[in-house]
Amino acid sequence: MKLSSLLEISPGVTAVIGGGGKTTLLWTLGQELSGNGHCVLLYTTTKILPFPDIPCAKSLAELEELRERHRLLCAGTMLPETGKLTAMDAPMERLASGFDYVLVEADGAARRPLKAHAAHEPVIPPEANQTICVVGASGFGRSISEVAHRPDRYALLAGVRADDAATPETEAAVLKAEALHDRVYINQAETASRMADARALAALLDCPALAGSLQKGECVSCSL
Repeated sequence: MKLSSLLEISPGVTAVIGGGGKTTLLWTLGQELSGNGHCVLLYTTTKILPFPDIPCAKSLAELEELRERHRLLCAGTMLPETGKLTAMDAPMERLASGFDYVLVEADGAARRPLKAHAAHEPVIPPEANQTICVVGASGFGRSISEVAHRPDRYALLAGVRADDAATPETEAAVLKAEALHDRVYINQAETASRMADARALAALLDCPALAGSLQKGECVSCSL
């Protein structure tokens, strides 16, 4: 079964938040859904690098033009100082009207596998029908200060210190305290020990959870 089916991606807007693997998840889902004949837009409400192998619209006019010729697009306003894309000055409703699926990276994690959120994060569009939180299993067993974006906030929510190790238990505490997601994808579970950590995390959650490796194209359900 394809990842888009396992994650129950439905037409409309899906938001992706959390840590290690958000951009790769968007790319993977975009390839799957467009390969099935759907029109798909990859977008952001924060900042992302353009996808090098996907046509990218930098304006609404360009988006309309490219949509006539491509099933998979990314779009955003270019920030010259960083080379990243940010949200266009256009309502999500207008952007989504021309696509079957809009996949939105709605969070940043400074390339860390784990994430706790400040008050202004994440930037989930109100039109989103689902929010998927990505968790990087590579963070488990390492210091929270090393592997978590906003480590002090993460430690506070988990009830531990920032120099303690991140574990499935600390991650479950953070996810439950924030309650920002509908389901969880535990990425970077390429080894038996990481998959064991992924299953341990899933057992502590009260939402659907999947685990695997986006780099390897692997995904299994961990929900009870």
